Amino acid sequence: MKHSYNQRIVFVGSGAIATALGNVLASDEDNEVLLLSVEPEVIESVNNDHVNAAYFPNIQLNPLLRATGDKSILRTADMMFLAIPSVAVASYLEEHKSLIPDEAVLVNLAKGFGPERRLLPDAVADIVPNKLVSLKGPSFAREILNRQPTALTAASTNEEVFGLMHELFDNTPVYLDYSTDIRGVEYASILKNIYAIVIGIVDANFDSPNLRSLVISRSINEMRSLLVRFGGQEKTIFNYCGFGDFSLTALNDLSRNRTLGLLIGKGFFTQGISEKVVLEGRIAVNVFYELLSEMGVPEAEYPIMAELYKVFNADYDIKKFVKKILENG
Repeated sequence: MKHSYNQRIVFVGSGAIATALGNVLASDEDNEVLLLSVEPEVIESVNNDHVNAAYFPNIQLNPLLRATGDKSILRTADMMFLAIPSVAVASYLEEHKSLIPDEAVLVNLAKGFGPERRLLPDAVADIVPNKLVSLKGPSFAREILNRQPTALTAASTNEEVFGLMHELFDNTPVYLDYSTDIRGVEYASILKNIYAIVIGIVDANFDSPNLRSLVISRSINEMRSLLVRFGGQEKTIFNYCGFGDFSLTALNDLSRNRTLGLLIGKGFFTQGISEKVVLEGRIAVNVFYELLSEMGVPEAEYPIMAELYKVFNADYDIKKFVKKILENG
């Protein structure tokens, strides 16, 4: 007898975070959870061996989590989790909008700017009429797969979806807080990558708890100021997506942006390598700097980010970085 599901949940993407959250939600037998993948190896391994061979080959997945390459499943999706890079979200929705039911709730997991330096909620709203939730927070995928308690902020301008999100993640290791400040939540999730790079540089040069705490404090203040300047609410910095996500990304070596900072600080990250490596934080530094320059905001109001911009865009002596941000702060 075929199981009757209450709702179909489709993850667009089959990478680390899609697999981790999909696995969590598949534990509720009322959910049909599918990873929509373009990777044949992943589809085969998830369906036949209950592992994601490309990302977590040694972690057993819930047998109820399935994968497919058939995009037509979007037509019957109740919820769509967007787990693809931020630069690809808008183009993906534009290409497949005829398949997406208007009543489906979209959940954006991507952290970064969309096309033309726009926030993803703004770009998405121009393409499809669906309700949108931004889901951001301190969440390493492997920790979620190992069922470690994990915090995420669910942000939407439609408060009625908060009940749906609560019900969805109830009785899972994922704990949610909620915000109607969707722009602020998006900005916080981008800013934290920038300042994680900074902490990596600091730690590479000075393994000093005192100095680290000093720079963390200044970074949080600068993030808060920028969040407000770009239209977010000050209190959002205290949601899971703010201080929580920043502390995870800045202080743990599993973080790619912290690791980038460590490489820069140790002198291993040359301009040639920089051009080939795409990381959210490096891209975001340039976007924010350009936006602030166009707004006429003096560098004195964002001295840490301004100094990091110089690291990426000039012939820079990295040994002077810490002294510069202390002098200019």
